[in-house]
Amino acid sequence: MNTNLAMPQLLSLLLVAAALLASPSAALVQDFCVADLKSADTPAGYPCKSVTTVTVEDFAFAGLGVPGNTTNIIKAAVTPAFVGQFPGFNGLGLSMARLDLALGGVIPLHTHPAASEVLFVAQGTICAGFISSGANKVYLKSLNRGEIMVFPQGLLHFQFNSGKGPALGFVAFSSHNPGLQITDFALFANDLPSEVVEKVTFLDDAQVKKLKGVLGGSG
Repeated sequence: MNTNLAMPQLLSLLLVAAALLASPSAALVQDFCVADLKSADTPAGYPCKSVTTVTVEDFAFAGLGVPGNTTNIIKAAVTPAFVGQFPGFNGLGLSMARLDLALGGVIPLHTHPAASEVLFVAQGTICAGFISSGANKVYLKSLNRGEIMVFPQGLLHFQFNSGKGPALGFVAFSSHNPGLQITDFALFANDLPSEVVEKVTFLDDAQVKKLKGVLGGSG
């Protein structure tokens, strides 16, 4: 080390070195880190299972081959393959999900705070879009079988079946646990007081109470 460096310079070098050691590339010191789901999740992921208990089943998942139940209010089903369902994804910065949309089905306006998303249409026609955070510009596209669309991290987006039959899509995320917040449920499926919802959405009292009743909210 150059002992002629001033203390601020030394501190800067140490901070850079610490940042490099804490970067995702540090995970390369081991082949994998299968999640120990008995422990708590953290921003860095789940702790690793003991290598002696890891099997090939930790790296395979059959859940996306089973259609989801679309007999619900949104006529759609999301089957996740996040770290909680697929421990082998832990620390790898990716996950997947299956989207089943019956005729008229919709994945409401929502956001994934921790990941970008790619949608692949396997069957039918899906209209998808997202809204930019600056100018609130809408990027909307009707996607047919074999087409894909990307949704940048954290932006509000949606998908709905715009075809004449069932639609099927598969999505991939840039995180093992992308997070999810559905706007409609966040506003109307909890105990947020109606007068507050009316104030922040410009909806009238009757509309708010109707939506709370439909989505199971109170207040």
